[in-house]
Amino acid sequence: MRSAAVVALVAFALAGHAAPSREWHIRSAPSHVDFGVRLLWVHTIHGRFEQVAGAVEPREDGRMVVDARIAAKSLSMESSRLRRWVLDEEFFDAAQYPTMHFVSAPVSRATLDGGGTLAGQLTLRGFTRPVSFQLLPARCTADACLIEARGELRRSEFGMTGHHAVLSDHVQLALSIAIARQPE
Repeated sequence: MRSAAVVALVAFALAGHAAPSREWHIRSAPSHVDFGVRLLWVHTIHGRFEQVAGAVEPREDGRMVVDARIAAKSLSMESSRLRRWVLDEEFFDAAQYPTMHFVSAPVSRATLDGGGTLAGQLTLRGFTRPVSFQLLPARCTADACLIEARGELRRSEFGMTGHHAVLSDHVQLALSIAIARQPE
């Protein structure tokens, strides 16, 4: 759920290596967003969203904006029963809200290159909330970059309020976003 924001964050960080006038596209493969949420304070439930699309768009002032979309149904988990439960109405409600959408605030190339904070807006389950992630330094070649970001979100801020007695409200996110100059 918060993975979408992290994915977008990573993509944006990679964009800092692009020429200011050129847009970078998120490569769905190998990009992914991982999440972990504690169950009964003993076990962590993990999931991975494997379809991330979007772009890192340059602004006239030289800063970049990440616009990323994550397909909810691209979720993979160890258990198919758990996956169905997580995608159902109680959590992601993927039937009604098939896409998570992150748009970053404009960010400098220095932040994208060296790491730092990436802030923006995440829309999930019809709720749009501010989010913030920590970017790691980007790894780039001439035409592609890999960005990684970490963050934490509260699921209750996006209407996922069930099972508080056994399931943590805090969700850990880890994004790995690949961007390239050419769209897939």
